[in-house]
Amino acid sequence: MKRNKEFANRLHALTPKFAYIPQEDRFLMNPGPLKYRFNVIGVGVNGQEHIRVTLLEGRCTVHGVYDPNPSSVEAARRIKAQFTEEPLVVYDSLEAACNDPAVDGLIICTPNHTHLEVLKVAAQSGKHILLEKPMATNLKDAYEIWQIAQNYPKVLQIGLQYRFKPIYVEAIHEAKERKSLGEIKTITILEHREPFLDKVKQWNKFSKYSGGTLVEKCCHYFDLFNLFAGSRPVSVYASGSQAVNFRDFEYGGEKSDILDNAFVIVEYANGIRANFNLCMFAPMVYEEIVICGDEGRLKASEGVNGQAYSKWENYLEVICLPDRTSRTMTPSYPALIEESGHSGATYFEHLRWIEAMDGKPNTAATAEEGFWSVVVGVAAEESVKRGEKVWVKELLEGSGLGQLV
Repeated sequence: MKRNKEFANRLHALTPKFAYIPQEDRFLMNPGPLKYRFNVIGVGVNGQEHIRVTLLEGRCTVHGVYDPNPSSVEAARRIKAQFTEEPLVVYDSLEAACNDPAVDGLIICTPNHTHLEVLKVAAQSGKHILLEKPMATNLKDAYEIWQIAQNYPKVLQIGLQYRFKPIYVEAIHEAKERKSLGEIKTITILEHREPFLDKVKQWNKFSKYSGGTLVEKCCHYFDLFNLFAGSRPVSVYASGSQAVNFRDFEYGGEKSDILDNAFVIVEYANGIRANFNLCMFAPMVYEEIVICGDEGRLKASEGVNGQAYSKWENYLEVICLPDRTSRTMTPSYPALIEESGHSGATYFEHLRWIEAMDGKPNTAATAEEGFWSVVVGVAAEESVKRGEKVWVKELLEGSGLGQLV
């Protein structure tokens, strides 16, 4: 059966409600030949999202998983069963999952502090790798991962997918490609959201496992800062506290120590300044970016408000000097994609990974970019502890990475 222009919306083909149609009966609902098989290492909430978007996209599949938590594995089985009758392979060791010759790529979604050790095993396989953010919880581990990536023969992509959210895709286009704002001078990002959710063994409530809130969660925004600034960070000043969340929380005899609010100021070598406002005890999920250049200003936002009867839509506005056009828009993906997780960013992160595996250029985060997002996060956490500005040069030298200055 040969397709023509009538195959306009492949998402109709990939929704689970059509999974019952036999492969030989698929015409509009045929996503094409299977390109790659993946194994997912760690199938908590993020690993499950990667399974869902892989199967939703349709050209690749999740072959198997490895996770020592049985309930996580069962959840992964349920997700795959929504899309296909093909069974999910469950491995009894990390080594077995990484080295199965039936698999082309590995998606690593284990707790942050395990990333380097898991990656060392995964890299021995020579398979394509997608490593979730943050790539590490400290600078030495992050640098070692960067070095592994430099000499790695296959794709090693870092899961900083926020750059693929609709509002940021359009903001990048306006500011960096169209140059609607002229020269960028200042960047502001705000995130107000609910607290960290539960994880297996509650590792995300402790800085020694997560890297701290400003590494674990906020590396996404620091990646965006670095991307828009197009320069290296010189200094970081941050003020934050644990004001509300988990102040009385204990697990395994240890008390939670993660920040739930912060203000962060980053200065770049080219003079651009960026500031970040975080609150993690707000009764909604909302983020906003404002970029000011010498010829215009951009504002974009997205949010989910479940507490009041109102509808928040993605929004972007560009206001320019009179000799340029100004505009407003509602950046979006199809609802099915946006609902698959992170406003659809994970779905498009997978598309970029597939393109890279095909040898095509793409805009996904590299290990080098992942490293510098961790640098800003670690500097911010250190600044909160010290109560003073942290110079990136001194931070790198103190971690034995003076060669990067």
